[in-house]
Amino acid sequence: MADPKDVGVTRNARKYFTKHHIDITRADLRCLHGVLYLRGVVSAYRGSEFSDLKEEVERIARLLRQQPGVRDVSIDVICRT
Repeated sequence: MADPKDVGVTRNARKYFTKHHIDITRADLRCLHGVLYLRGVVSAYRGSEFSDLKEEVERIARLLRQQPGVRDVSIDVICRT
């Protein structure tokens, strides 16, 4: 059974990406033992206001590392525009 802390961290991370207009529907986002894994393809929603998707994903990863329950963030994605 999944650790409730990891489930909460995953839910919070999904909210971060949605709030920052990044589509992760073609990516896998999971938290295992405090490590957040993002793998797959990410893209920006239409009308998003940032210029570099890769830079924005890395910025969100830095923000997520500061959240309670997150030990580290691993990103292995392809950024599509």
